[in-house]
Amino acid sequence: MSLLPKLDALHQRYAEVSDLLMQPAVASDGPRSIRLNREFKELTPLVEAREKYIRWTQHIDEARTLFTTEKDPELKAMAKEEMDTLLPLLEELEGEIKKLLVPKDPEDGKNAVLEIRAGTGGDEAGLFAADLLRMYLRFIDEKGWKHEFLSATPGTLGGYKEVSVEVTGEDVYGTLKYESGVHRVQRVPATESQGRVHTSAATVAVLPEADELDVVIDMKDIRKDTFRSSGAGGQHVNKTESGVRVTHLPTNTVVECQDGRSQHQNYDQAMKVLRARIWDAARAERDKAVADHRKSLVSTGDRSAKIRTYNYPQGRVTDHRIGFTLYNLIEAMNGQIHKLVEELQVAENAQRLKEGTDI
Repeated sequence: MSLLPKLDALHQRYAEVSDLLMQPAVASDGPRSIRLNREFKELTPLVEAREKYIRWTQHIDEARTLFTTEKDPELKAMAKEEMDTLLPLLEELEGEIKKLLVPKDPEDGKNAVLEIRAGTGGDEAGLFAADLLRMYLRFIDEKGWKHEFLSATPGTLGGYKEVSVEVTGEDVYGTLKYESGVHRVQRVPATESQGRVHTSAATVAVLPEADELDVVIDMKDIRKDTFRSSGAGGQHVNKTESGVRVTHLPTNTVVECQDGRSQHQNYDQAMKVLRARIWDAARAERDKAVADHRKSLVSTGDRSAKIRTYNYPQGRVTDHRIGFTLYNLIEAMNGQIHKLVEELQVAENAQRLKEGTDI
């Protein structure tokens, strides 16, 4: 089946969206303008691929005609050489177009809230949570993204009981969403005097950042409490009640933020996390509703499931969802998790391509 009819229809929609974005009425309508800009950005790679597809197809047709009708051996050889060059490129381009045609998670392009919580393992779990945070922050820096701490609860012997970070950049959620789940570490804890290997765990949750277009919260459903902050921000944080706790009464969702320098800043950050959690809960319900039709083990599986093991004695990291192992644990803990992310993306795309048999 030719890809051109699909590409032509998308090109027509691209032109329509482009025209709409030029209209003053759309420019003054904030929510509609944001949605159309997102759609325009998503359609642009397909439109560019369509132009290349048409150009290469025409060149191949011309070369094939020349090869079958031309009597001159030299021209005939040139035509064959062009076909031999372009046909593999066209096949590769078709594969790329099919990937682009796979329906994307509409949240992939969003910023994200990264939450890490110590799990089983006592103080060692808190230290592992800190190691995971360090790994992600280095990965975030290498991607050229930005991060801002939203809240942090330190562990008894260091590390974190819980820490939340806002991550902003291009395709943040679409890249980090595969990290949600239980991460397990096997190593000799610093607190272990007998040199025995222990197993501890930390839970990672990556939530797509939800703005007011996504989640409408009735402020009558919000209870706001303040407390004296003990987080970063200077000595003044202990003198005023700058820490903020917000509770969404209908869902009993509670968020605390205390790392900002003012009560106002902490309140804004808490509301940002609250929207993300409410939106994520709604997504979970949606995913559950369609689980019989499609359940991805990569990005929409059970977050209470163990997804990855970091084995220090053997120097390896294993992702259990796709059975992929890296034998460079130290590099991975220093933020070099690009290969893991790529393999998870490949597995997810392969699954979606398999399901999208009509493409």
